[in-house]
Amino acid sequence: MTEKYTALYDEHKKLGASFTDFGGWQMPLKYSSELAEHHAVRKAAGLFDLSHMGEVWVTGPGAAAFLDYALVGKISAMTVGKAKYSLICNEDGGIMDDLITYRRPALQDGTDVFLVVPNAGNADVVAAALQERAAGFDVVVEDASARTSLIAVQGPRAQELLLRLVPAAQHSLVTELKYYAAVEVPVLVGGAGKELLVARTGYTGEDGFEIFVDNGDAPALWQALMAVADERELTPAGLASRDSLRLEAGMPLYGNELSLQGDPFAAGLGPVVALSKEGDFVGKAALAAKKEAGAGSTSGRRLVGLKGQGRRAGRAHYPVLKDGAAVGEVTSGQPSPTLGYPIALAYVDVEHSAPGTALDIDLRGKAEPFEVVDLPFYKRVK
Repeated sequence: MTEKYTALYDEHKKLGASFTDFGGWQMPLKYSSELAEHHAVRKAAGLFDLSHMGEVWVTGPGAAAFLDYALVGKISAMTVGKAKYSLICNEDGGIMDDLITYRRPALQDGTDVFLVVPNAGNADVVAAALQERAAGFDVVVEDASARTSLIAVQGPRAQELLLRLVPAAQHSLVTELKYYAAVEVPVLVGGAGKELLVARTGYTGEDGFEIFVDNGDAPALWQALMAVADERELTPAGLASRDSLRLEAGMPLYGNELSLQGDPFAAGLGPVVALSKEGDFVGKAALAAKKEAGAGSTSGRRLVGLKGQGRRAGRAHYPVLKDGAAVGEVTSGQPSPTLGYPIALAYVDVEHSAPGTALDIDLRGKAEPFEVVDLPFYKRVK
Protein backbone atom coordinates (compact mmCIF):
# COMPACT_ATOMS: atom_id res chain seq x y z
CA MET A 1 0.00 0.00 0.00
CA THR A 2 1.29 3.46 -0.96
CA GLU A 3 1.80 5.67 2.09
CA LYS A 4 -0.38 8.76 2.20
CA TYR A 5 0.62 12.09 3.70
CA THR A 6 -1.58 14.96 4.84
CA ALA A 7 -0.96 18.55 3.76
CA LEU A 8 0.45 19.13 7.26
CA TYR A 9 3.12 16.44 7.13
CA ASP A 10 5.97 18.98 6.88
CA GLU A 11 4.56 20.93 9.85
CA HIS A 12 4.65 17.75 11.93
CA LYS A 13 8.22 17.03 10.86
CA LYS A 14 9.29 20.52 11.94
CA LEU A 15 7.80 19.82 15.36
CA GLY A 16 9.74 16.57 15.71
CA ALA A 17 6.73 14.25 15.54
CA SER A 18 7.03 10.49 15.75
CA PHE A 19 4.90 9.00 12.97
CA THR A 20 2.75 5.89 12.71
CA ASP A 21 0.62 4.30 10.01
CA PHE A 22 -3.12 4.83 10.50
CA GLY A 23 -5.50 3.76 7.78
CA GLY A 24 -2.65 3.99 5.26
CA TRP A 25 -1.72 7.52 6.34
CA GLN A 26 1.52 8.59 7.97
CA MET A 27 0.18 10.42 11.03
CA PRO A 28 1.85 11.98 14.09
CA LEU A 29 1.72 9.53 17.00
CA LYS A 30 3.15 12.09 19.40
CA TYR A 31 5.45 15.10 19.40
CA SER A 32 7.12 14.69 22.76
CA SER A 33 5.13 13.02 25.54
CA GLU A 34 1.67 11.56 24.90
CA LEU A 35 0.88 12.10 28.58
CA ALA A 36 1.77 15.78 28.34
CA GLU A 37 -0.36 16.11 25.20
CA HIS A 38 -3.29 14.35 26.92
CA HIS A 39 -3.13 16.64 29.97
CA ALA A 40 -2.79 19.71 27.73
CA VAL A 41 -6.13 18.92 26.08
CA ARG A 42 -7.82 18.42 29.46
CA LYS A 43 -6.36 21.59 30.99
CA ALA A 44 -5.82 24.03 28.09
CA ALA A 45 -6.04 23.00 24.42
CA GLY A 46 -4.58 20.57 21.92
CA LEU A 47 -4.09 20.96 18.17
CA PHE A 48 -4.81 17.89 16.02
CA ASP A 49 -4.39 17.04 12.34
CA LEU A 50 -7.45 15.03 11.30
CA SER A 51 -6.86 15.35 7.57
CA HIS A 52 -6.87 11.58 7.14
CA MET A 53 -10.64 11.66 7.66
CA GLY A 54 -12.93 11.61 4.64
CA GLU A 55 -15.25 14.31 3.31
CA VAL A 56 -18.09 13.33 0.98
CA TRP A 57 -20.54 15.96 -0.30
CA VAL A 58 -24.08 14.86 -1.10
CA THR A 59 -26.07 17.39 -3.13
CA GLY A 60 -29.39 17.32 -4.93
CA PRO A 61 -33.18 17.45 -4.56
CA GLY A 62 -33.13 13.85 -3.31
CA ALA A 63 -30.21 14.26 -0.90
CA ALA A 64 -32.19 13.92 2.33
CA ALA A 65 -34.19 10.92 1.12
CA PHE A 66 -31.02 9.30 -0.20
CA LEU A 67 -29.18 9.63 3.11
CA ASP A 68 -32.23 8.25 4.94
CA TYR A 69 -31.81 5.18 2.72
CA ALA A 70 -28.00 4.96 2.83
CA LEU A 71 -27.54 5.52 6.59
CA VAL A 72 -29.38 4.14 9.63
CA GLY A 73 -30.38 7.56 11.06
CA LYS A 74 -33.20 9.87 10.05
CA ILE A 75 -31.03 12.41 8.29
CA SER A 76 -34.01 14.19 6.70
CA ALA A 77 -35.07 15.38 10.17
CA MET A 78 -31.88 17.43 10.58
CA THR A 79 -32.15 21.21 10.47
CA VAL A 80 -29.69 23.32 8.51
CA GLY A 81 -26.49 23.96 10.47
CA LYS A 82 -26.77 20.84 12.63
CA ALA A 83 -24.61 17.72 12.72
CA LYS A 84 -25.72 14.16 13.40
CA TYR A 85 -23.81 11.05 14.48
CA SER A 86 -24.87 8.01 12.50
CA LEU A 87 -23.79 4.66 11.08
CA ILE A 88 -23.56 3.13 7.65
CA CYS A 89 -24.36 -0.58 7.73
CA ASN A 90 -24.39 -3.41 5.21
CA GLU A 91 -27.44 -5.52 4.36
CA ASP A 92 -26.59 -7.89 7.24
CA GLY A 93 -26.64 -5.05 9.77
CA GLY A 94 -22.86 -5.07 10.21
CA ILE A 95 -21.29 -1.67 10.87
CA MET A 96 -19.26 -0.40 7.91
CA ASP A 97 -18.39 2.85 9.70
CA ASP A 98 -19.59 5.44 12.17
CA LEU A 99 -19.68 8.94 10.78
CA ILE A 100 -20.95 12.48 11.20
CA THR A 101 -23.28 14.15 8.72
CA TYR A 102 -23.59 17.94 8.53
CA ARG A 103 -26.58 19.64 6.91
CA ARG A 104 -25.42 22.75 5.13
CA PRO A 105 -27.51 25.64 3.74
CA ALA A 106 -29.38 24.78 0.55
CA LEU A 107 -28.20 26.17 -2.76
CA GLN A 108 -29.95 29.21 -4.26
CA ASP A 109 -32.34 26.96 -6.17
CA GLY A 110 -33.29 25.15 -2.95
CA THR A 111 -31.14 22.07 -3.57
CA ASP A 112 -30.19 20.29 -0.34
CA VAL A 113 -26.53 19.95 0.66
CA PHE A 114 -24.97 17.54 3.18
CA LEU A 115 -21.40 16.76 4.18
CA VAL A 116 -20.66 13.20 5.32
CA VAL A 117 -17.42 12.63 7.26
CA PRO A 118 -16.29 8.98 7.54
CA ASN A 119 -13.23 7.64 9.36
CA ALA A 120 -9.79 7.49 7.76
CA GLY A 121 -9.48 3.77 7.14
CA ASN A 122 -13.05 3.58 5.82
CA ALA A 123 -13.22 6.77 3.77
CA ASP A 124 -12.80 5.06 0.38
CA VAL A 125 -15.20 2.25 1.29
CA VAL A 126 -17.87 4.67 2.52
CA ALA A 127 -17.51 6.95 -0.52
CA ALA A 128 -17.86 3.95 -2.84
CA ALA A 129 -20.88 2.62 -0.91
CA LEU A 130 -22.59 6.01 -1.09
CA GLN A 131 -21.92 6.20 -4.83
CA GLU A 132 -23.41 2.74 -5.31
CA ARG A 133 -26.46 3.43 -3.13
CA ALA A 134 -27.16 6.69 -4.99
CA ALA A 135 -28.59 4.82 -7.97
CA GLY A 136 -32.19 5.88 -8.50
CA PHE A 137 -31.90 9.06 -6.42
CA ASP A 138 -31.68 12.61 -7.81
CA VAL A 139 -28.38 13.27 -6.06
CA VAL A 140 -24.70 13.89 -6.71
CA VAL A 141 -22.12 12.20 -4.46
CA GLU A 142 -18.69 13.88 -4.56
CA ASP A 143 -15.68 12.58 -2.64
CA ALA A 144 -13.69 15.69 -1.67
CA SER A 145 -11.35 13.88 0.75
CA ALA A 146 -8.22 14.25 -1.39
CA ARG A 147 -8.43 18.06 -1.45
CA THR A 148 -9.71 18.71 2.08
CA SER A 149 -7.83 19.02 5.36
CA LEU A 150 -9.35 18.93 8.83
CA ILE A 151 -7.77 20.61 11.87
CA ALA A 152 -9.14 20.31 15.39
CA VAL A 153 -8.66 22.54 18.43
CA GLN A 154 -9.86 20.71 21.54
CA GLY A 155 -9.88 21.72 25.19
CA PRO A 156 -11.30 24.27 27.63
CA ARG A 157 -9.38 27.12 25.96
CA ALA A 158 -10.33 26.13 22.40
CA GLN A 159 -12.95 28.85 21.93
CA GLU A 160 -10.71 31.56 23.32
CA LEU A 161 -7.91 30.60 20.93
CA LEU A 162 -10.10 30.33 17.85
CA LEU A 163 -11.61 33.76 18.53
CA ARG A 164 -8.14 35.29 18.18
CA LEU A 165 -8.32 34.44 14.47
CA VAL A 166 -11.90 35.64 13.96
CA PRO A 167 -12.83 39.32 13.43
CA ALA A 168 -14.54 40.74 16.53
CA ALA A 169 -17.73 41.48 14.58
CA GLN A 170 -18.12 37.75 13.86
CA HIS A 171 -17.24 36.39 17.33
CA SER A 172 -20.87 35.48 17.96
CA LEU A 173 -20.71 32.93 15.14
CA VAL A 174 -18.31 30.97 17.35
CA THR A 175 -19.57 31.78 20.83
CA GLU A 176 -23.20 30.97 19.95
CA LEU A 177 -22.36 27.79 18.04
CA LYS A 178 -23.97 24.81 19.76
CA TYR A 179 -22.51 21.34 20.22
CA TYR A 180 -22.95 19.21 17.10
CA ALA A 181 -23.51 22.21 14.86
CA ALA A 182 -21.42 23.94 12.19
CA VAL A 183 -21.20 27.37 10.57
CA GLU A 184 -19.10 29.25 8.02
CA VAL A 185 -16.73 31.56 9.88
CA PRO A 186 -14.22 34.13 8.52
CA VAL A 187 -10.86 32.99 9.88
CA LEU A 188 -7.64 34.98 9.50
CA VAL A 189 -5.23 32.68 7.66
CA GLY A 190 -1.96 33.91 6.20
CA GLY A 191 -3.02 37.53 6.68
CA ALA A 192 -6.27 37.09 4.81
CA GLY A 193 -9.78 36.19 5.87
CA LYS A 194 -10.95 32.77 4.72
CA GLU A 195 -14.54 31.53 5.00
CA LEU A 196 -14.07 28.14 6.66
CA LEU A 197 -16.57 25.56 7.86
CA VAL A 198 -16.19 25.35 11.65
CA ALA A 199 -17.94 22.55 13.56
CA ARG A 200 -18.36 22.30 17.32
CA THR A 201 -17.58 18.60 17.37
CA GLY A 202 -14.73 16.45 18.61
CA TYR A 203 -13.43 13.13 19.84
CA THR A 204 -11.86 14.05 23.17
CA GLY A 205 -14.67 14.66 25.66
CA GLU A 206 -13.76 18.36 25.77
CA ASP A 207 -15.24 21.45 24.15
CA GLY A 208 -13.62 22.13 20.83
CA PHE A 209 -13.84 22.72 17.11
CA GLU A 210 -13.08 20.88 13.90
CA ILE A 211 -12.19 23.16 11.00
CA PHE A 212 -12.48 22.14 7.34
CA VAL A 213 -9.95 23.81 5.06
CA ASP A 214 -8.56 23.33 1.55
CA ASN A 215 -5.23 21.52 1.51
CA GLY A 216 -3.47 24.59 0.15
CA ASP A 217 -4.51 26.69 3.15
CA ALA A 218 -4.01 24.02 5.82
CA PRO A 219 -0.36 24.78 6.71
CA ALA A 220 -1.15 28.50 7.04
CA LEU A 221 -4.11 27.75 9.33
CA TRP A 222 -2.00 25.41 11.48
CA GLN A 223 0.73 28.06 11.73
CA ALA A 224 -1.81 30.80 12.52
CA LEU A 225 -3.28 28.79 15.40
CA MET A 226 0.18 28.09 16.78
CA ALA A 227 1.14 31.76 16.44
CA VAL A 228 -1.77 33.16 18.47
CA ALA A 229 -1.08 30.89 21.45
CA ASP A 230 1.86 30.40 23.75
CA GLU A 231 3.11 26.90 24.51
CA ARG A 232 1.07 26.66 27.71
CA GLU A 233 -2.17 27.43 25.87
CA LEU A 234 -1.98 25.17 22.80
CA THR A 235 -0.06 21.92 22.39
CA PRO A 236 0.20 19.91 19.15
CA ALA A 237 -1.20 16.46 19.93
CA GLY A 238 -0.93 13.14 18.14
CA LEU A 239 -2.89 9.92 17.80
CA ALA A 240 -1.63 8.45 21.10
CA SER A 241 -3.26 11.17 23.19
CA ARG A 242 -6.29 11.23 20.91
CA ASP A 243 -6.82 7.56 21.73
CA SER A 244 -6.49 7.97 25.50
CA LEU A 245 -8.78 11.02 25.42
CA ARG A 246 -11.53 9.29 23.44
CA LEU A 247 -11.29 6.22 25.66
CA GLU A 248 -11.85 8.32 28.80
CA ALA A 249 -14.83 9.89 27.02
CA GLY A 250 -16.22 6.40 26.29
CA MET A 251 -16.20 7.00 22.53
CA PRO A 252 -15.92 3.95 20.23
CA LEU A 253 -13.15 3.47 17.68
CA TYR A 254 -13.83 1.65 14.44
CA GLY A 255 -11.76 -1.51 14.32
CA ASN A 256 -11.87 -1.80 18.11
CA GLU A 257 -15.43 -1.33 19.37
CA LEU A 258 -17.13 -1.21 15.95
CA SER A 259 -16.83 -3.63 13.03
CA LEU A 260 -18.69 -5.52 10.33
CA GLN A 261 -18.98 -8.42 12.75
CA GLY A 262 -20.71 -6.28 15.37
CA ASP A 263 -24.04 -4.48 15.43
CA PRO A 264 -25.34 -1.16 16.78
CA PHE A 265 -27.35 -2.69 19.62
CA ALA A 266 -24.42 -4.60 21.11
CA ALA A 267 -22.34 -1.43 20.80
CA GLY A 268 -24.92 0.56 22.80
CA LEU A 269 -25.83 2.57 19.70
CA GLY A 270 -29.41 1.37 19.36
CA PRO A 271 -30.82 4.92 19.64
CA VAL A 272 -28.86 5.85 16.49
CA VAL A 273 -30.87 3.34 14.44
CA ALA A 274 -34.15 4.87 13.25
CA LEU A 275 -36.16 1.71 12.57
CA SER A 276 -39.37 3.76 12.67
CA LYS A 277 -38.45 6.09 9.81
CA GLU A 278 -40.54 5.77 6.67
CA GLY A 279 -39.29 3.62 3.84
CA ASP A 280 -36.46 1.15 3.61
CA PHE A 281 -32.80 1.66 4.41
CA VAL A 282 -29.79 -0.56 3.90
CA GLY A 283 -29.68 -3.13 6.68
CA LYS A 284 -33.14 -2.31 8.05
CA ALA A 285 -34.56 -5.84 7.98
CA ALA A 286 -31.46 -7.37 9.54
CA LEU A 287 -31.27 -4.70 12.24
CA ALA A 288 -34.97 -5.07 13.07
CA ALA A 289 -34.44 -8.81 13.48
CA LYS A 290 -31.41 -8.26 15.73
CA LYS A 291 -33.36 -5.86 17.92
CA GLU A 292 -36.30 -8.27 18.09
CA ALA A 293 -33.89 -11.02 19.18
CA GLY A 294 -32.69 -8.82 22.04
CA ALA A 295 -29.18 -8.12 20.74
CA GLY A 296 -27.24 -6.21 23.36
CA SER A 297 -30.13 -6.24 25.83
CA THR A 298 -31.21 -9.81 26.59
CA SER A 299 -28.93 -11.82 24.31
CA GLY A 300 -25.34 -11.85 23.12
CA ARG A 301 -22.80 -9.38 24.39
CA ARG A 302 -22.88 -5.67 25.17
CA LEU A 303 -20.19 -2.99 25.20
CA VAL A 304 -19.43 -1.83 28.75
CA GLY A 305 -16.95 0.30 30.63
CA LEU A 306 -14.58 -1.40 33.08
CA LYS A 307 -12.82 0.37 35.96
CA GLY A 308 -9.69 -1.28 37.32
CA GLN A 309 -9.48 -1.99 41.03
CA GLY A 310 -5.70 -2.34 40.87
CA ARG A 311 -2.92 -0.70 38.88
CA ARG A 312 -2.54 -3.00 35.87
CA ALA A 313 -4.43 -2.21 32.66
CA GLY A 314 -6.17 -4.56 30.29
CA ARG A 315 -5.47 -4.31 26.58
CA ALA A 316 -7.37 -5.11 23.40
CA HIS A 317 -8.27 -8.80 22.99
CA TYR A 318 -7.56 -9.70 26.63
CA PRO A 319 -10.25 -12.08 27.96
CA VAL A 320 -12.80 -10.84 30.49
CA LEU A 321 -13.58 -13.39 33.20
CA LYS A 322 -16.34 -14.13 35.69
CA ASP A 323 -15.37 -16.68 38.34
CA GLY A 324 -12.56 -17.81 36.07
CA ALA A 325 -14.74 -18.40 32.99
CA ALA A 326 -14.46 -16.21 29.89
CA VAL A 327 -17.50 -13.94 29.49
CA GLY A 328 -16.11 -11.25 27.20
CA GLU A 329 -13.17 -9.54 25.57
CA VAL A 330 -11.47 -6.16 25.93
CA THR A 331 -11.62 -3.90 22.87
CA SER A 332 -9.62 -0.92 24.22
CA GLY A 333 -7.81 -0.40 27.50
CA GLN A 334 -5.03 1.54 29.22
CA PRO A 335 -4.30 3.52 32.37
CA SER A 336 -6.38 6.70 32.46
CA PRO A 337 -4.05 9.74 32.68
CA THR A 338 -6.86 11.94 34.01
CA LEU A 339 -8.48 9.56 36.48
CA GLY A 340 -5.41 7.72 37.72
CA TYR A 341 -6.68 4.15 37.37
CA PRO A 342 -6.98 1.59 34.55
CA ILE A 343 -10.04 1.75 32.29
CA ALA A 344 -11.25 -0.43 29.45
CA LEU A 345 -14.07 -0.92 26.98
CA ALA A 346 -15.12 -4.53 26.54
CA TYR A 347 -17.88 -6.69 25.12
CA VAL A 348 -19.28 -8.93 27.85
CA ASP A 349 -22.22 -11.31 28.05
CA VAL A 350 -25.34 -9.26 28.76
CA GLU A 351 -26.01 -11.07 32.04
CA HIS A 352 -22.74 -9.62 33.38
CA SER A 353 -23.12 -6.12 31.91
CA ALA A 354 -24.90 -4.26 34.74
CA PRO A 355 -22.95 -1.44 36.46
CA GLY A 356 -21.42 -2.68 39.69
CA THR A 357 -20.73 -6.18 38.38
CA ALA A 358 -17.33 -7.49 39.51
CA LEU A 359 -15.29 -9.01 36.68
CA ASP A 360 -11.66 -9.85 36.02
CA ILE A 361 -9.41 -9.25 33.04
CA ASP A 362 -6.94 -11.99 32.24
CA LEU A 363 -3.64 -10.14 32.16
CA ARG A 364 -1.47 -12.83 30.59
CA GLY A 365 -2.45 -15.51 33.05
CA LYS A 366 -3.16 -13.32 36.08
CA ALA A 367 -6.73 -12.27 36.89
CA GLU A 368 -6.92 -8.55 37.63
CA PRO A 369 -10.13 -7.18 39.25
CA PHE A 370 -12.33 -4.72 37.38
CA GLU A 371 -15.86 -3.39 37.87
CA VAL A 372 -18.51 -2.53 35.28
CA VAL A 373 -19.23 1.22 35.40
CA ASP A 374 -21.43 3.67 33.54
CA LEU A 375 -19.95 5.47 30.55
CA PRO A 376 -18.32 7.86 29.98
CA PHE A 377 -15.46 7.37 32.41
CA TYR A 378 -14.71 11.11 32.23
CA LYS A 379 -17.16 13.98 31.80
CA ARG A 380 -15.96 17.55 31.59
CA VAL A 381 -17.29 20.18 33.98
CA LYS A 382 -19.24 22.75 31.95
